[in-house]
Amino acid sequence: QVQLVESGGGLVQAGGSLRLTCATSGSPFRSNFMAWYRQAPGKQRELVASVTGGGSTNFADSVKGRFTISRDNAKNTVYLQMNSLKPEDTAEYYCNAVFPGLGSYWGKGTQVTVSS
Repeated sequence: QVQLVESGGGLVQAGGSLRLTCATSGSPFRSNFMAWYRQAPGKQRELVASVTGGGSTNFADSVKGRFTISRDNAKNTVYLQMNSLKPEDTAEYYCNAVFPGLGSYWGKGTQVTVSS
């Protein structure tokens, strides 16, 4: 059974940094797409950043220049480094991974709160 577990969330002051980690298990295959989404109260879930198996990345305009995404293919783990955090980054952050032949999976989320 494929599982995704996020960690690294917490409370930070504006301007601070956090590093989120999403560890996957249960898949015999390397993920060909991994991403971070976020959902703030009363808002729709939105894509924050993604990385393909080949290393191509994509970022939401609101986080470009502040967030970076990276992955460890050997561990099927993806990271989100968040710098210069703003109060509007406050949200529940979810990891998503797509495995060939298995489908798309989600973690349960980790809360990020940025105080002003």
